[in-house]
Amino acid sequence: MANEMDTMIAAANKYRGNEAMGFRGAEAAAQQPREVGDTETRAPFILGPVTFELHDLRVRGLGTVPAAPTNSPFIISEDEEYELSVNVEFNKTPLTELLMCLGTRIIIDYGLEGMGRKAAEVDVQATLVTQKGIFSYSLVHRGVARRDGLTPGLYEIGAVATIGPVENKCSTRIWGHGYIKEVLLEVYPSGQE
Repeated sequence: MANEMDTMIAAANKYRGNEAMGFRGAEAAAQQPREVGDTETRAPFILGPVTFELHDLRVRGLGTVPAAPTNSPFIISEDEEYELSVNVEFNKTPLTELLMCLGTRIIIDYGLEGMGRKAAEVDVQATLVTQKGIFSYSLVHRGVARRDGLTPGLYEIGAVATIGPVENKCSTRIWGHGYIKEVLLEVYPSGQE
């Protein structure tokens, strides 16, 4: 930049005499700092990208009656309450911040696939709407095995996420999908404690 300024001063002096109009030579340049213009962005994508991650798919029985040999949270009676949960974590960009503030719907569809001919195949759901400034959510489904349609047997569990639309007058399309899989839960007939 200094070379460019010196070149401009020299060119002006050459065509307008010894003292260029608007320039006072090298002493003026030393007294006043030069103005420099530049721009900077903090990321290659000013607003995005928006990403999310699913992690910590969990299942546990909430009963207090112990099943043999101990009260395993992964073996429940069909009349016992249980809980399914998964964490959804969003990155922090200006666009993500806006979408959280607008109230984006998160839907988790839990699929419980029964192994064996007597075990049913059941789908249950958890949903919530995002809030301003919060980027990490835990979506929980609480139910009773029998009421949810779980018959005695072994179940493999997975979760499918649908992110969007926003829940306000500026409604958008669904903008995210994802899945996480494989935890196990055994359901046994009630009254066999």
